This record gives sequence, C-alpha cells and structure tokens, in this order.
Amino acid sequence: MNRDELLKKLTALDFYLIDLQLYLNTHPRDAEALNIYNSVVKEAKAVREEYERMFGMLTANNTSRLPWQWIDEPWPWQYSFNFDLAGENG
Repeated sequence: MNRDELLKKLTALDFYLIDLQLYLNTHPRDAEALNIYNSVVKEAKAVREEYERMFGMLTANNTSRLPWQWIDEPWPWQYSFNFDLAGENG
C-alpha cells in the first residue's frame, strides 16, 4: 500500500474503534462487539506500525528509533501532505 492508502485505512479503523467504544459504553456485555473491537485494535496497530516503518512517525510519543524523525516533513496534518496543489501526482 502507498502512503495515502495506509492513512485512509488507518483513519477508517480509528473511526471504527471510536464508534465501537461508544457502543460498548452503552452495551458493556456485548461479547461479539468486544471481540470485534479487540480485532480492530490489533488491525489498527498493525497498519500504524506498517505506516511508521515505511513513512515515519505519526505521533511524537510513538517511537524509540534513532534518528528522531518527528521533525521530518511533511507531517500528516499539513495541507501539503494531504493535497497535491501543483498537480504533480496526476
């Protein structure tokens, strides 16, 4: 997967986790929902690790690698990272 695909997948998984958390807050005994939640947590962790291995850190508190990579640009929330204004990528 490329950078954009990994970020989209991770965003979708994180959104799904929040939705499941809210559901579990009101349905704490739903074993099936808890199993799905735990499965999605593992999948999101794997996608996050793959992204960070390939493209660098997503959050500043998530690495022990040298060199420190948090200052490498572009950061995921920067406009230039998310949009190709010059039309360079297609």
